Amino acid sequence: MSSGGGGGGEEALRREYVIGDEIGRGRFGTVRRCYSAATGAAFALKSTPKAPLRELEADPLDLALAEQEPKVHLLVSAASRHVVALHAAFEDADAVHLVLDLCGGGDLFSLVSARGPIPEPEAADLAAQLADALAGCHRRGVAHRDVKPDNLFFDGGGALRLGDFGSAAWFGDGRPMTGLVGTPYYVAPEVVAGREYNEKVDVWSAGVVLYVMLSGTVPFYGANAAEIFEAVLRGNLRFPPRAFAGVSPEAKDLMRRMLCKDVSRRFSAEQVLRHPWIVTRGGSAAVSC
Repeated sequence: MSSGGGGGGEEALRREYVIGDEIGRGRFGTVRRCYSAATGAAFALKSTPKAPLRELEADPLDLALAEQEPKVHLLVSAASRHVVALHAAFEDADAVHLVLDLCGGGDLFSLVSARGPIPEPEAADLAAQLADALAGCHRRGVAHRDVKPDNLFFDGGGALRLGDFGSAAWFGDGRPMTGLVGTPYYVAPEVVAGREYNEKVDVWSAGVVLYVMLSGTVPFYGANAAEIFEAVLRGNLRFPPRAFAGVSPEAKDLMRRMLCKDVSRRFSAEQVLRHPWIVTRGGSAAVSC
């Protein structure tokens, strides 16, 4: 993986890549298409300027995460074929630039928004791919901490890829994680409660993603972030008949095991992959565990 440090990060980037049009925009940065100057291969370039994080007096955690993202993402880049790979990183005093796989098939949020609920065999296939990505990350000591449909992309072959490691953290030496990180609808209750937590926060979030795929709705909701957090803390998981009339008991069983408030009883990503609903309905999901 290439890298640029000091004041020459952007100069090195522009020597190695031709930068194209903007194709996405996040909370602090942009994503542009770029091309290898040597081969012409297309990639996605994620650029996160450091100035907005400083000028807006953002949480110091945001700046720290932006600066550590290349190191954490590199740890999991080959963890699973369902993780967006990091090909190069360039950093200077002003910004962090990451050269990533270009996933041209859109994201899961757009798919569910356009189609509504996804049939069980397809949902199981996608859930298996997501669990495979998480299992690979967790084996390498990395928790994603912001699993949601917006961060799940489809590559040119239609495979699901977990991306955006801007909130990820390393727990590989056994250290507990802290901090309110993630997206309200998808964040685990122990994160909201301000407690120390482990990698199973990702499994909770993946359980919410599965619920959304099967019903087109979120399990815990409110009019604002505070109300959503209250609903998450209650963790009262329900399957409204109108939204879940055609959903199998096996799928509901898996969601209960993923959306379990008791972290000691909540499934790991590896256990999700072994659940009968995934094994029997997952279809074409090719997992690397």
